[in-house]
Amino acid sequence: MKFAEHLTAHITPEWRKQYISYEEMKAMLYAAVEEAPSAESVEPEVLRRHFANFDEHFFHFCDHELTKINTFYSEKMAEATRKFAALQNELRISLGDNRNNNKSQLRQKTGGKSNVPPRKIQELKLAFSEFYLSLILLQNYQNLNFTGFRKILKKHDKLLSVDTGVRWRVEYVETSHINTNKDIDRLISETETTVTTDLEGGDRQKAMKRLRVPPLGEQQSPWTTFKVGLFSGSFIVLFLVVVLSAIFHEGSRDNLKVAFRLYRGPLLIIQFLFLMGVNIYGWRSSGVNHVLIFELDPRNHLSEQHLMELAAIFGVVWTLSLLSFLYSASLSIPPYVNPLALTVIMLVFVLNPIKVFRHEARFWALRVVGRILAAPFFHVGFADFWLADQLNSLVSALLDFQFLICFYVRNGDWLNAGETSECMERDWIVRPIVNCLPAWFRFAQCLRRYRDTKEAFPHLVNAGKYSSTFLVVLFGTLRSMYDDGYEDSLDNPYLYLWVFASILSSCYAYTWDIKMDWGLFDRSAGENKFLREETVYSSTSFYYFAIVEDLVLRFSWAYSYALIEAEYISGDLMTSITSPLEVFRRFVWNFFRLENEHLNNCGKFRAVRDISVAPIDSSDQSQMIRMMDEGDGVVHRRKKKPPKKAKEEKQKLLSGESIEEVDSSAYIGNRL
Repeated sequence: MKFAEHLTAHITPEWRKQYISYEEMKAMLYAAVEEAPSAESVEPEVLRRHFANFDEHFFHFCDHELTKINTFYSEKMAEATRKFAALQNELRISLGDNRNNNKSQLRQKTGGKSNVPPRKIQELKLAFSEFYLSLILLQNYQNLNFTGFRKILKKHDKLLSVDTGVRWRVEYVETSHINTNKDIDRLISETETTVTTDLEGGDRQKAMKRLRVPPLGEQQSPWTTFKVGLFSGSFIVLFLVVVLSAIFHEGSRDNLKVAFRLYRGPLLIIQFLFLMGVNIYGWRSSGVNHVLIFELDPRNHLSEQHLMELAAIFGVVWTLSLLSFLYSASLSIPPYVNPLALTVIMLVFVLNPIKVFRHEARFWALRVVGRILAAPFFHVGFADFWLADQLNSLVSALLDFQFLICFYVRNGDWLNAGETSECMERDWIVRPIVNCLPAWFRFAQCLRRYRDTKEAFPHLVNAGKYSSTFLVVLFGTLRSMYDDGYEDSLDNPYLYLWVFASILSSCYAYTWDIKMDWGLFDRSAGENKFLREETVYSSTSFYYFAIVEDLVLRFSWAYSYALIEAEYISGDLMTSITSPLEVFRRFVWNFFRLENEHLNNCGKFRAVRDISVAPIDSSDQSQMIRMMDEGDGVVHRRKKKPPKKAKEEKQKLLSGESIEEVDSSAYIGNRL
C-alpha cells in the first residue's frame, strides 16, 4: 500500500486538517519536475535556478506544515496532561486518599475488599479506557506525521537528484517537538500502570484487555460477509415467491388485506435496519466518525455488515412467516398465528437478557429507547434525539403494531379477519395518541435540552416544529370524525385546518432539515453553491439530490390526499407506498445530519468521548497543579529506564501493515 493511501486510511478524521498535507506536497514535487525546462535546451544554470526557486517555496511550505503539526501536538499533549492529572485526582478521591498527595499511596488494590462502589469503579475504568484511546490516537498522529515528512523529503531528493531534503529533515524534523517529545509514551505507560495496579488489582492481562485499541481499518470477517450474502440472496428469492403467491392467492381478500397491515410494520423495521447498515458504510468510508457521535464503545460496536446481516435474517423470517400465512390451509395452521409469531420472535430477540446475539448492542439500544420513553426526565444525548427522530419516520410501523395489538385483543377468531374498523377507521383515541407519540418524545427532549442549556434557540424553536405535528394529527382526526356528516368532503371545515397545519408543519420541518440539521445554504459556501464551505461527501450532486428529495417527500401527504380523493388508489395502498419512502427520506437525512455533527467535532478537534466521573472544583484544580509540578509528577517526571521485562511486554496497539518503504516501527501495533 502506498503511504498516501495508508495515511488516508489511518488518520483521525476529526484532526484531518492538522496532518501533513502529503498529497499536496507530492503534487508540488511532480509539478516542479514537469514544469522544469528541458536540460537539453537550456543552460544548467537556468535549470539550477528553477529548482532553487522551487526549493525555497517547497521548504517554506514544509516549515509551515511542521509548525502546524508541532503546535497541534503540543496543545493535545497539554490537554492530555491535564486530563491525566484530573483522572488521577478523581481516582485519589474515589479511593479515599484525598488527604495525601504522595503518589505511592494511590497504589491500592480495588479488587475484592474495596469499599469503593462497583459503579464508581466502572466509571473510572471507562474514563481511563477512553483517555487511553485518546493517547493512542495522539501517538499515531505523532508517528504518521514524522513518517510523512521522511517519505516526502525522500521523494524530493529522488525526483530532484539532490540531498537537500534529507539535510532539511535532519536539521528541522528530527529536532522538532513532534519527534523529540516522548511524553506521550510516558503517559501511555503511566495509564497502563494506573489501571493495572489501582483498578484491576494488579492483573496486567485484564487491564490491557480493557485498554486494547482495535486496529485501524479492521476488515470484516469472511464469515460475516458470507452470511450477509447468503441471507440477502435468500430473502430476495423468498420475497419474489411471496409476491407471486399473493397474486395467485385464492383465499379471502379481507384476510389478505388484514395480513397486509399486520406484516407491513415488521417489514418497515427490516428496511430501516438494512438502510442503517448502508448509512454506517457511507459514514465509515467518508470518514464520518459515527462511533464518536453516538458515543459507542470503539472496542465493541456493530459494523454495517452486522446490521445488514440482522436485516437479512429478519427478512428471511418475515417471508417464511408470510408464506406460512398464505399456505396456512395446506399446512393446517391457523393463519393469524403467523404474524403474531413473527412479532414475538422479533421482540424476543431484542429483549433477550442472555448475553448472546449482540447483547451489548441490543441493550445499548434499549437504554436509549428507555431514555426516550422517559423524556423529559433524563439528560438528552445525541443518540437519544437521533433515535427519536427515526421513530418520527416510523410512525406507520408504530400504528401497524397498534393495529396488531388491537386486532389480537378484539378478534377471537384466528381463522378469519372479522371486523377491524374499531382498530382502524373508528379508533378516535388510541391511534391519534400513537400517531403523536414520536413527536411528543422529541418535543419533550427539546424542552429538557432548553432546561439544561437555557438556550431558547434552537431548542424551543425546535420544540415548536414538533408541536406542529400535534395540530396535524388533531385536525386530521376531527376531519375523519365529521367527514360522514358532509355530502361533499370539501364542505368539512376541518379539512382546511388540516391542510393549513400540514403545510405549516412540512415547511417548518423542511427548513429545519436544510438549515439546522444539515447546515446547508451557508452564506460562506463559496464554490459549493447552496451548500456549505466544507463538505465530506465527494459528490455535490448527492447534496442537491437530497435537498430536492427531502422537499418532495416532506409533502407526500399532499400527493396522497389528491390520489385518494380522486379514487385512483386506496388509502392502505398509499400508506404502503409512502411509509417506505419516508424511511428512505430519513436514511438520506441521516447522512447529512451526522456529517454536520462530525464537522462540529472537527471544529473542536474532538476525537474521543470526554468521560469524567466527577466535576473538578477549585481545590481539586489546585491539587492537580501541585501533582503536575511534583518532581515525580506528570510534567516533571524523572525519566527512568524501564525494566527489560516491562519493555518486552509492550506491543503496539494499532495494527501496522506492510506498506511500500514504510518502517513498521513508525506505526502503532497491538498492545495486548
